[in-house]
Amino acid sequence: MDVSNGSAIITGGGSGLGEACAKQLAALGAQCVIVDLNEEKGAAVASDVGGSFVKADVSNTEEVQVAVDAAVALAPLRVLVNAAGIGMAGRTVDRNGEPFSLEIFDMVLRINLLGTFNCLRLAAAAMSKTDPLDSDGQRGSIVNLASVAAFDGQIGQCAYSASKGGVVGMTLPIARDLSATGIRVNTVAPGLFDTPIYGEGEGSEAFKSRLGANVLFPKRLGYSDELASMVIELLTNDYMNGEVVRADGGIRMPPK
Repeated sequence: MDVSNGSAIITGGGSGLGEACAKQLAALGAQCVIVDLNEEKGAAVASDVGGSFVKADVSNTEEVQVAVDAAVALAPLRVLVNAAGIGMAGRTVDRNGEPFSLEIFDMVLRINLLGTFNCLRLAAAAMSKTDPLDSDGQRGSIVNLASVAAFDGQIGQCAYSASKGGVVGMTLPIARDLSATGIRVNTVAPGLFDTPIYGEGEGSEAFKSRLGANVLFPKRLGYSDELASMVIELLTNDYMNGEVVRADGGIRMPPK
């Protein structure tokens, strides 16, 4: 699929994996709308890629609709990358016998799972109203970011793994739903990637080095551009649909 004559929405585009995806999409000619809660970072990335910024909570329908409308105003909406997400660790029952917070579990699922679906349904509705791009009737392409935690959830990842497992589980049925309108849906499950979440400095670098030693090969954390490259492949390869692809260097996460 040629993205050069369309617009693209990238949630969580203000940093990390989302930012890398936005930069590669912009390089291909897409008009990018960066969606993030961090105004400073989101606006900076939007300026860098020559796009627009919309502050939005991905689980808020009205705020996400503003982003969709902004994208449609730029060009026909062809792409959505769902990269927004949070992680809150905690055991189901901690060492003091206290249960995991139901409020935190709900928040993680609301952002990571409900938020992903909210953005997907609203973007797909706009895509469905566009003219087909080719003789196959293709109108758009969506890529969600899940995590290897959907398959190899570690101790303390009950909420995060549940949310990402939900993203994996809904990929095929949504792809089947949207096949009637010519919209493809795929998901990438990243492993350990070098993003700002790990911080900076000597201690951070040492921690990342220890994490990278667990990767099968290459023995390092992934680079954001490597993840973005996989996202771009799924967006532009017309025969990729309903698939979940691990991008993880072959790692299988241990219990802890």
